Amino acid sequence: MLKLYAMFLTLIFLVELVAAIVGFVFRHEIKNSFKNNYEKALKQYNATGDYRSDAVDKIQSTLHCCGVTNYRDWKDTNYYSEKGFPESCCKLEDCSPQRDANKVNNELVGIFLAYCLSRAITNNQYEIV
Repeated sequence: MLKLYAMFLTLIFLVELVAAIVGFVFRHEIKNSFKNNYEKALKQYNATGDYRSDAVDKIQSTLHCCGVTNYRDWKDTNYYSEKGFPESCCKLEDCSPQRDANKVNNELVGIFLAYCLSRAITNNQYEIV
């Protein structure tokens, strides 16, 4: 029984290892696919409660960001031309941002720093102590 347990643990570890390797090899394709789908969801946003609009709202409110790269991504959408920025872009609760960019989240410092750290590690620009 113990050998069977060890075999299953080894199998699970190998599956996780393969998944990590595949994720690393295809990271650029995964990133581009996510970006393209998120841009499409932004263009089709309508705030009526469909699953894409709910996903956009959840991402923006959880990550405290607005748009794909910043709030300017909304200016090319039909929703922005009719109503302005959605409420999920608000910095403060209970706001209605309309078209005022000062009231929306555009703070991507954490994402930018994480990208810089990732790039530095990838380019081997770190010191070995």
